[in-house]
Amino acid sequence: MSRRLKEYGLIGIGLVAGILVSLQFSAVADKDTELSLPVEELRAFSEVFGRIKSDYVEPVSDKTLITSAINGMLSGLDPHSAYLDADAFKELQVGTQGEFGGLGIEVGMEDGLVKVISPIEDTPAFNAGVKSGDLIIKLDDTLVKGLTLNDAVKRMRGKPGSSILLTIVRKNEPKPLQISVTRAVIKVQSVKSKLAEPGFGFVRVTQFQEHTGENLATALQNLQKQNNGPLQGLVLDLRNDPGGLLTGAVAVSAAFLPKDALVVYTEGRTEDAKMRLTASPDNYLRGSGKSDYLKDLPEAFKTVPMVVLVNGGSASASEIVAGALQDQKRAVIMGTQSFGKGSVQTILPLGNNTAIKLTTARYYTPSGRSIQAKGIVPDIVVEDPATAGFDNAFRLREVDLDKHLSNSQGEDKSEPTAKPAKGQQTKAKDGDAGKVEVAEFGAKNDYQLNQALNLLKGMSILRGK
Repeated sequence: MSRRLKEYGLIGIGLVAGILVSLQFSAVADKDTELSLPVEELRAFSEVFGRIKSDYVEPVSDKTLITSAINGMLSGLDPHSAYLDADAFKELQVGTQGEFGGLGIEVGMEDGLVKVISPIEDTPAFNAGVKSGDLIIKLDDTLVKGLTLNDAVKRMRGKPGSSILLTIVRKNEPKPLQISVTRAVIKVQSVKSKLAEPGFGFVRVTQFQEHTGENLATALQNLQKQNNGPLQGLVLDLRNDPGGLLTGAVAVSAAFLPKDALVVYTEGRTEDAKMRLTASPDNYLRGSGKSDYLKDLPEAFKTVPMVVLVNGGSASASEIVAGALQDQKRAVIMGTQSFGKGSVQTILPLGNNTAIKLTTARYYTPSGRSIQAKGIVPDIVVEDPATAGFDNAFRLREVDLDKHLSNSQGEDKSEPTAKPAKGQQTKAKDGDAGKVEVAEFGAKNDYQLNQALNLLKGMSILRGK
């Protein structure tokens, strides 16, 4: 890795089934590195390679063997390092534009099965009822066991309009479920906004993409126009947002923080993996050639009272934003503990239209907290009674993934220490395990949104006094 790594950026969470990997690209430059080669191990590798070529029951091409070896080398490190063949690399590049083909689920691998990290809102999988934590055991008539994650993702891709039958094991369901999902060209609207009620704005970021910062700036300006003046309070909804581009996270944070306030920093083994990203155009534009889309944002958004909603599906870039606004005392974080994906993946092209996605650093919040395998603990724990206990009892988190990177400050599997709001349930009811969806955008029965608005109204009264 070289200086150019800093010029291009870093990536977020997981592989996405037929859709995207939340990421940002980095070019790899030549670097002279003296390596002490493990001669004995390489001799063993050569012997195994030779035995397979000569004795395996069927002929195997050199390309297949080498690709399998590379896959194994990377997948053995952690859940987020991976080899991207030409198709996967191309899909990944298209995915950051916010338009791609597939099902709309972000997935990882666990015990040889595909595990759903999060369905992306308003996509075919989300609408068909695929849930976070689901284990996919069959794709049409093909068993997932024995497939690599890339192979499984390829099978989930396909022509828009075609269908695939997913056989799913879900916690608390007595037998596997079969869910038919129709593939589509997916256009993810990364920013949604509305006036929840006069004086109080509501913004949801569903994913951090190339244009998320610009879309947020436009949404905030429109909210102020609709309100005929500055807002009294703002709710930023990051629930079930699986992450995405690091520049998007910095831009969203910068919209609400003073110029040059620290947003996030990274620590890795190389100097290039050590970065300090602040609320500065240099850090969220990063050589894109765009003009500063935040410069005309009304100053009122730097001080408007804010609540940020998170849950166990809030990961990576979402956690960076929540951690920055929490540490800078800029917003109250409300909801349930986040996913805990605090590692940095860098895309390193290999020159033959393939690439590797390699974990190169850990993220830290401005106060020095590691997000990895811990996540962000809300200032106020508020759980939706309709899904009470799900996030703590059933939700898949980074710490649950096999071979996850450890937290440099010690992992914490405990529940959030803050007390739930009065009257809330703290244990899951029978049959609640599948209920993880966020309420319809701005719905009047969105319990967590209503609690956030109640808090903002109270803050507004106190400010007035």
